[in-house]
Amino acid sequence: MTGRRLSLLTPTRPPGIAVVTDPVERRGIIIELVIVGVLTFLFSALSAALSLIEAQLSGGIGNSTVALNPSRSDLGWLDFTRQLMSAIRLFAIGSLGVYLLWRSGIALRLVGLARWAPKRDVPVGLGLAAAIGLPGLALVAIARALGMNAHLVPAETDGIWWRWPILILISIGNAAAEEIVVVAYFITRLRQLGASENGSLAASAVLRGGYHLYQGVGAGLGNLVMGLVFGRYYQVTTRIWPLVVAHSVMDIVAFVGYALLHDHLSWVG
Repeated sequence: MTGRRLSLLTPTRPPGIAVVTDPVERRGIIIELVIVGVLTFLFSALSAALSLIEAQLSGGIGNSTVALNPSRSDLGWLDFTRQLMSAIRLFAIGSLGVYLLWRSGIALRLVGLARWAPKRDVPVGLGLAAAIGLPGLALVAIARALGMNAHLVPAETDGIWWRWPILILISIGNAAAEEIVVVAYFITRLRQLGASENGSLAASAVLRGGYHLYQGVGAGLGNLVMGLVFGRYYQVTTRIWPLVVAHSVMDIVAFVGYALLHDHLSWVG
């Protein structure tokens, strides 16, 4: 039991991910990290922080409303096309992380990106979703009551037939992009630069919390905790697919569940 706790507090570096010592290669990794960060979640974190500051200066984040999946056009076919493009972009972000690791000569199995095993990954993912999702909802509700979070509108409720499939696709795209890039890619690159397991975990979790700040302080803290749990699970098991499953399930429940509940209440009313 003591060894188990020790592995959770100070996991060992996985074999096959060596620290890069060559100055040219290290500089290349740093440049790559900056470019990927600018194109993906680092700039999103900076933008989210600015949005939070703006909301606070404009009457407080608690008085604002944030639409997580807003309509992109009043024309149905344009809205569908733009939503689909958004989902495809998310999958492309995740694919970029996979490609860069593979292109640098790292075997994908060493960074948790081997072929997924549904019988093992799905049950673990569902367990993680329950363990993180339920307390997360409670935290968001408390933060909202304290005026630390915006009023969140997870999805449009216009009843268009393609809305739910698109929301499911976006949920899976969100999960793939965030877990592959923010966990597998960034932690692996930080390991190559010599960062400790706790240091790389903290960086990944802070990044995850940062790009959710546009929703409020509560959302940022909740995602920071999620990042710590997910990141440590990855470091201990070197499995990324359960995290993708868990994240997908949480987003699908939030997005589609909101639309279903709204439709039900509207029908009852």
